Order: sequence, then structure tokens, then C-alpha cells
Amino acid sequence: MERILAARPDSVAAPEPRSVGELADRLQRPASVALALPRLALPCLQVAEAVAALPGVSRDELASLLDATHGDRAHGLDAVLEALADRALVWPSGDGRLHMAAALRGAWGSPLGLDMPLVRLLAGSSSDELGRMLANLGIKPAANRKEARLAALVDHHSDPARVAALVAKAPAPARKLLARRAHEAPERPDFIMFGTQQTASGAGEQWALERGLLIRDRHRYGPARMPAEVALALRGPEWYAPFTPVPPAVRSVPATVPDVEQEAAAALMAFAAHAVSVLGVCAAAPPIRLKAGGVGARELSRIGKAAQCEEIPVRLVLEAASAAGLLAPDGDRVAATASYDTWTEQQPADQLAVLLRAWWSLPLTPGGNRDEDGRALPALAGAPSCSGCVQARHGLLSAASQLPAGEGAADPADLGALLVWLRPLADELPQDATPFATLIREAELLGALALGAVSPIGAALLAEDAEALAEACRRLLPAASGTARFGSDLTAVVAGTPSAHLLALLGSVADRESAGAASVWRFSPRSVRRALDAGLSPEALAADLAAVAVEPLPQPLTYLIHDTARGHGRVRVVSAACVVHGAEPALLAELAAHRKLTQLGLRLLAPTVLISRAPLDKTLAALRSAGYAPVAEKPDGSVRIERAPQHRAPRPVPPPRRSGDRRPADTGAAGIGTAAELSALADRLRAAPHDRPEPDPENGRPYDSDTEEIIAGYARNLSFTDVRQLAHAVDRGRPITVEYVATSGSTTVRTLSRLELDAPYLHAWCHLRDDERMFTLSRIHGVMPG
Repeated sequence: MERILAARPDSVAAPEPRSVGELADRLQRPASVALALPRLALPCLQVAEAVAALPGVSRDELASLLDATHGDRAHGLDAVLEALADRALVWPSGDGRLHMAAALRGAWGSPLGLDMPLVRLLAGSSSDELGRMLANLGIKPAANRKEARLAALVDHHSDPARVAALVAKAPAPARKLLARRAHEAPERPDFIMFGTQQTASGAGEQWALERGLLIRDRHRYGPARMPAEVALALRGPEWYAPFTPVPPAVRSVPATVPDVEQEAAAALMAFAAHAVSVLGVCAAAPPIRLKAGGVGARELSRIGKAAQCEEIPVRLVLEAASAAGLLAPDGDRVAATASYDTWTEQQPADQLAVLLRAWWSLPLTPGGNRDEDGRALPALAGAPSCSGCVQARHGLLSAASQLPAGEGAADPADLGALLVWLRPLADELPQDATPFATLIREAELLGALALGAVSPIGAALLAEDAEALAEACRRLLPAASGTARFGSDLTAVVAGTPSAHLLALLGSVADRESAGAASVWRFSPRSVRRALDAGLSPEALAADLAAVAVEPLPQPLTYLIHDTARGHGRVRVVSAACVVHGAEPALLAELAAHRKLTQLGLRLLAPTVLISRAPLDKTLAALRSAGYAPVAEKPDGSVRIERAPQHRAPRPVPPPRRSGDRRPADTGAAGIGTAAELSALADRLRAAPHDRPEPDPENGRPYDSDTEEIIAGYARNLSFTDVRQLAHAVDRGRPITVEYVATSGSTTVRTLSRLELDAPYLHAWCHLRDDERMFTLSRIHGVMPG
């Protein structure tokens, strides 16, 4: 216990104060407290919370509160107090009382679920109020001054036996209320109501208020508050504040140094290969960023599939590479930087040291891929800095380093439980089934943890020694491999991490199938054709592969290269804007050599075929300008007939008929229908009434529908025919054209759709304004079909 509490990373250690004044200044410095608090172990926070709950408590009183008066718990309390004093957070004074840094006391709103002490809650009470409380308790103070009355009340309420005896005589509602409030955290209102009249108290609460067991805060809205002394007395002698001085047990298994280094080396080799693959994919095809920022799940899946690795290594590489400056946002993509080109030329050990240093100080956990609601989180999203994530990473290796030499954790979950005890304020991920499972997985992937023990990589990170980290990487990670073994099954196997030259060569001529401690590439006609498309000849390609081969190239690979090369380029594709052809080779040769036609970029493909880089119309115009008489062809080969275009003005839309207008609208020739249509229209017009019909004697309604009646009641400027046409459009959901007079007096003709009647208004989509508008029915002066 003492060894774990006394262990302090070098990054946390502060220089010893050189004077009492410097110590006092440090105690009141909020920044120092804010830095030290996340690094405290669980028992340190528990003791600090107890001291914050009872200001000025003595060491013996604190031990009684924590049930640490004897045995191992007492030794643990002494170790915790010493650790807090070393950090200038809690220290004893000359009178034996414990004092706390002012900035640390505000870290808890209600320490131990207790409210303020009685002295502070009654600071604003008058002497008469205190006198009435003492009178109800049957206590006579030494003097009738406020100070004496307050001291007498505090003395009574600080005695648990006297408080328990008093509450035992209380009415049943008061006993029930006090028992419940003693175990509840005080409510903290979010706002202060000055001068607000408090709500009436119940019978039980009033009894407690009259005796000072509950205090009403006259300046703050909310329930009455219970002093800390009263709450502790009512919790009873069997209640103790939480105190866990002993860390959770970690089951250990033998883990010798050679075994740990071997396991770490295997993890380092696999991660180095993944890093090269992932960043290579990002450099070749930069991932697209989401509009909200970051690389989404689809891009992460694409990168993982191309790099042959899981999602966690992909996220880990992306976040570490971004922090190291190897990747950076570039518009809507995340692209490689110039530093990446330098990084690719380094040895694997140096490459990995760059990523390890970036991971050690990352203000987030890269493997976190789900939020509290289970939704996928993007990578490189620029989330706010999380100091708790850094503390969790540092605390994990610190926890593993406390294990005995030559032993490692049998179950990584035990390290997570130990980390919860060692860094209780560290942030856990909602996706973890066991505490810090994702963080432990990251440390194992990077070789910082191996066989449940801290590897040389992890020890160098803990010490924050860049030289030691680089040396450990060089010792555990072999140099980049510049050779490959080619098999007769058209595969190439590279042990370890391939060099940049070998990676580029094999990536250009083969497809990668796996990556890790050994990487495998497979050759195929398509992959070889890709290399030939890049400008390599079959002889140069075979020579480059032979230069990196451990043994002579197998015959199947040589045959594949030359067979693919024989068919490569037999068919060629050229881009052209149009084709010029004719039956006379001499004429086409003349066109190709004509000086005035050089801007067309004519090229002779065959004696009777030319291609032009210019579009068809421009090519025709240039040939005609040069004195030739070409004709254009359609895609089917027929001659295109060229006629001069005729421009005509569009037919104007006739305005709607006004109310009372009996003149027929001029529909023009295009509006004349067939004889049957005209006859049907004439019958409808003869049957339609010219004026508003009289009410039907049976039902009293002159309209075909309620919609017509509603519109007619408000649209006074419309004829009956227009009312019926508008009602028909509303009922059938048809567009309509109206003549509308705005409040300004201007008249507009508008086409409306998506009609919705809400008398006296008509809601519709206005095609003139291209927006949802509201029209007053009384301002519609004409209607015609839309």
C-alpha cells in the first residue's frame, strides 16, 4: 500500500518547497490541485473527501469516521495522510487538526453526502432565532449573546447520543423525515431566489426546524438543509465513510524477462507492419472526411480491408500518425504530409518510436469507437482534450509496474480493476465490458504490455525517456527487410517489416494478402498488367524482382510476367473529340498537314481515318473555313441534315377571367380540342348555373360540397364558376392559377399547388415565389386551371 501511494511519475513530481511561504503559496494554488487530483489513488480521494466533509477534523476523529482505528486500516490511513501531505493537499497543524488546500475543498459539492456544518448554516441567523431553538431543546446557554447560544447549539448537535435521544422522542412524521434526509445528498438548487417566500413546512419538518435539526436557507430556494453533525449522528455508530486502503488483488503468473521481450517484439513487428500498410493506403487514396469532421466507419472499413487489419489498429495508427504530423486535413480529405515521406525512409524501429511517443501523450483513447448510445464514432474527429484518458494510460503502466519482478497479470481484466483503484478519476469508455479493456488492448498491440507485465517499451514510456524508447525499439524490432522469398504458387513472403523500396516494388506488381510478423503478396495477370501500365518493361520488372529475391525467381512467375507482356498493348485506346474519315487517302493526308488546321490536333490513325481533339461543330467550322465541304454524321452513320433554327416567342398565358366577365377566353389554335371534347364542354357549360343557385329545398345547400360553400363564404370576388373550380382543385389536389391582389395593391398571377384550405386562408406552394405562402381568399379575384 505505502509503496503504491508513494510511487509518483516523474511528470507529476513537483520540486520541494524551499520555505514555509512557498509551501503556503502552493497550497492555495488551484492549478496545482487540478493537476494533482486526477493522479490520486482511491484511498487518497476517500480520505480527502472525508476531510472536506468535516473541516478541522482531527486524525483520531477521521480514523473513527473511516473505521481505521487499528490494524492494517490504521497503517493505510497513515500512509494516505503522508501521501496527501507530500502533495501539499492535506496536512496536520500544530493543534492536531487536519487542514486542506482551499482549492481542493471545492472539488466536492456534498462530500460524503453531507451538507455544511451547523456553524455555517446558522451564520445568518439572529440571536433570537437561536434562543428559540435552545428553548425548544430545553438548553440554557452560558450567556444570552449570539456566540454563546450558537456554541451551545453546536455542542448539543455534535453529540450523537443526545441527537439520537431527541429524535427518538420526535413525532412519527419527523422521525421518518429525518431518517430519510440523513442518508440523502443535499439538493443544490441551480439558482438563488432572493426574497422569495418559502413554501409551507409540514408538521414533521416544522418540528425539526424549531430544534435546529433542519435549517431553512432564507436566501436560497429549495428544501430545508440538514447540518453535517445531525446527519452523522442519525446515520448511527455502525455507519462508516468508505475507505479502501488495500488495492484489489491481481492474480499473477510467471513472466520472465526473455518471454516478455519476445512477446513484445512480436507485437511490435505486427503493429509496425500495420502502421506501414495503413499509412500507405491513406497516402495512395486519402480518406474522405465527414461533413461533421473525422473519418467515418465506411472509410475506416475500406482502409482496414486494404491494409488487412482490424478496426482498432486502424484507429490507433490514424490517431497516432495525426498527432505525430504524418497526416493532416486537406480540404474534405485526410492526406499524408511531407513528414510522412521522411518517415517512410526510416527504419521500422525509428518509425515505431515516433508513433509510440505520439500515443503516450494522446488526449484521447484511439480505440474508442462507440458513444454512450452505442453509435459509431469517427476517427480523427478532433474531440476535446481528455486529461482523464492520459491519466488512464499512464496509470495502467504504473499499475502493471507494481507487480513483482518476473510476474505478470494472469488476466488483463485484473489490471483494469487495479487501475480503477489507482486512478479512479480516469475516463472509462462506454464500450468496455470490463474496466479499461480497450486501453489494455492498445497497450498490448503496441508492445507496452506483454504477458501482463510492463515491457522495455512500457518502462521507457513511463520514464518518458526518448533515448531509452528508441533503444528498446531497435533492440526488439529487427531492421527492415529488403528481400523476399518468391514461391512457385505466385506468392512473395517478407519476414518482418518490408523496407520502403521493397514495399513500393511489391505493391506495384502484386496484391497484398496479409500483414503482420510476415507479409504475403500474390501475383496475378491483373497485378502484373498494373506494373506494365506504369511503364515498366517485362525485362526491367523481372530484373527488379530478381534483385530482391533470396533465391532465383520461380519459373511460373517468369512465365506470368512474359505472357502478360505479350498481350499488353495489342489494343490501344485513344481519346478523341470527333473522327474525320473519307474515301480518299490523299485528301486526309492533306488535311493532316494543313497549317490552318493545326489547332484541331488532327492525327492520322489510318489512311482514311483522322481524329480531332476539337468538338464536332468546331471541327466542321474549321474545315469549312479552310475551303473544304465536310458533312456531319449522326451516331448511326447517317448524314445529319442541318437546318437553320427558327426562334419563336412563347405563347403568353392568358389572365384569369374576372368576376362577372362573360367573354370567352382566347385559347388560340392550340387550345381547340376534338369535336367530342367541344361537345362535352358545351353540355357542361349549358348545365352550369350562371349565378349562385338557390338553396336546395331538401338540404338547404346550393353547393356540391362543403368546400365550395366555405370558399364562397369568404371569396366574395369570385364567380360561382371560379368558386367551383377552386374547390375542385382543393379537393382533388390539382394545381390552380389565380389572380391575387396583395395588401400593397399590386396584382400578380400565381400558379399554386399543394393546396390546403384553412378559411379564411388558403395555404399553398407558390411557384412564383418558390416558397410556401398563405393567401387570403377575399383577395383572390380570378381562377383558371393550373
